[in-house]
Parts: sequence; structure tokens; C-alpha cells
Amino acid sequence: MHSALSIRHLSCHYDGDTSVLDDLSLEVERGEIVCLLGASGCGKTTLLKAIAGLQPISEGKLHLNGRVMDDGKQWLAPEKRNIGMIFQDYALFPHLTVAQNVGFGLRAMSATERKQKIEEMLALVHLNDFASRYPHQLSGGQQQRVAIARALAYKPDLLLLDEPFSNIDTQVRHELIGEIRRLFKQQGVTAIFVTHSREEAFAFADKMAVMNHGVIEQYGTASELYYQPSSKFVADFLGGGSYLRAKRIAENLFDTEFGVIEATAQQPIELDEWCELLLRPQHVLIDAAEESAVHVMEQQFMGDHCRYVIDANGHKLYASSSEPLMIGQAVAVKVTTQGVLAF
Repeated sequence: MHSALSIRHLSCHYDGDTSVLDDLSLEVERGEIVCLLGASGCGKTTLLKAIAGLQPISEGKLHLNGRVMDDGKQWLAPEKRNIGMIFQDYALFPHLTVAQNVGFGLRAMSATERKQKIEEMLALVHLNDFASRYPHQLSGGQQQRVAIARALAYKPDLLLLDEPFSNIDTQVRHELIGEIRRLFKQQGVTAIFVTHSREEAFAFADKMAVMNHGVIEQYGTASELYYQPSSKFVADFLGGGSYLRAKRIAENLFDTEFGVIEATAQQPIELDEWCELLLRPQHVLIDAAEESAVHVMEQQFMGDHCRYVIDANGHKLYASSSEPLMIGQAVAVKVTTQGVLAF
């Protein structure tokens, strides 16, 4: 059984020698939603374009449902790949109605079939009552749903989405993400989307590929990447925290200036070797203490709790507390061992 999309050892170069993607491999199963996550310039959009056939590859192989898209010998033109693409600005035709936009790629159908398919697609995205409107008469979320209906109308084998939620108001973004995810799952859509927002990735994707300078640092589910990051880069990108200098003294025990802390090593660390422990804010618990050399430096109100930056003997640590504390206030520190990682 083939993966829906198989990418093996793919490389892309600009101007002959500037490497944008380097020996990159990725497998996407049918019906999976995969996120390419990373900062600007890491190669996310280039990979999306290479899959679509809009960017030539220098090396490697790219297969979709077992068919060769590009392998250095064979190259399939973008219009023959049966891949749908939704752009950041949705690329709707402003002079066409919603119904005409959705039916744009269905010209091979008879008029009756085409009308039926448009109605089916508009019902799918809850826009039946908007068929005769024009794109400028719709909200950002409604325009996004029109773009998705148009892309799904001709049943693509793969749907590519480039920063699909970046133009949506924050207020409706989470609701729209949930709605579109349910729609994709209901229709069995295989999709790859690009974002730099970890919140969008966590909410929308089944799996995430964190990219850095043209390579995939780690690929897996959100919980795998968050709780078991393979590198400090992945750990920092998906949530960050503070790093505490430590020495390994036993299998899972590390000596620090806050005492012995239990942690899981993410990379080989020898006994008596110095390393760093990643402490996420939830690992550092603080309470008011009259006699302490540790003080609150900064405060961020997060709604149901406060996040603090504390100065602990010259260490800048991120901490969490449900207790209101003042900047400059002395606090006691306790480090929990649940989920602490060593690098």
C-alpha cells in the first residue's frame, strides 16, 4: 500500500548552487493533514511549490499515490498532477459569483452535473445562501470556505494550503480551523499546509514537520514533538522555556543548583558530563516567600494564570503561577520533574 505522498531525498537549489531544500524525505498517508511548520525562509513554501510542480527539484523523487511526479527523468506538469492549491489570498476571481468560482474547474461536466456539484460543494461549506454573491461581499472566513469548496470540487488527490488562516481575524480563526478540519476528515482529504504558527499547527494537523534551513528537524504528532523534541531547536520552536545548567550523576538524575532533578536525556549524555535541562514554565513553580534571593523580573497575564520571568541566582527562568505576584517580589522556587528534558 503506497503512501498518498512519498518524497525521498529531495533537494532544491536556486541560482544553481544556493540550497533551499537539502536531502529532505517525507511520507504522508491518505487522509492525513500534515503541517510544514517553521520560520520565514526555512523552505516551507518552496517544498509546497515543488510538490505542486511549480518549483523544479535538483535531486530526489516525488510520488503521489504511486505515480511519478518528478524523479529527475520524468516530470509531470502541474495541471496533470490532480493537486489542489489554496493560496494565502484565496485567489478568488473578483468578477465571478461564489457559484461561478466554485464551478470554475468543472467545465468538462454537463450543465446539470456542474450545477449539482456546485450546490453540493456550497452545502458542504455552509454557503448555500451566498451562491450569487461576489467575493468582495464576503468575510475572510467565507472567502476561505469558497476557496476550499472550489479546490475540493474536482476531487484532488492532494490539497496544498499556503498560510491558509493568516488573513482571518483571530476571533473566528479557531472556529474556522475546527470547522475545516472536520470537513477534511469527513471527506477523507489528504492535505499539506504551511504555517509559522504553532497554535494553528497544533489545532489543525495530524502530524507536523518542523523545518529549519531546508531540512526537516523532526516529524511526528504534536504531542510527540512537544514532549519529546529531538533537538533544542524543535523544543524552542514549539514552546520554549528556560535552560538550566546541570551535570548527569545517574541514569535519569541531574545535579543542579536547585538540587537533584529527574529528567529524560534527549541525546547521549555521559555520567559527570555537563548539559542543559529544558524547564518549561509549568515545570518552575513559584510562591511568595519573605526570605529569598529569587525575585520576579517580569509578569505576563495569560488569562487563567500568570507567566513570570524570575531571576534565580543569575539564571533567567520562565515560571507559572496562579497566585498574583508583584515585580520585584521575593519568591520560593520548586522544580517539578514531570517531563523535564536534558540536552
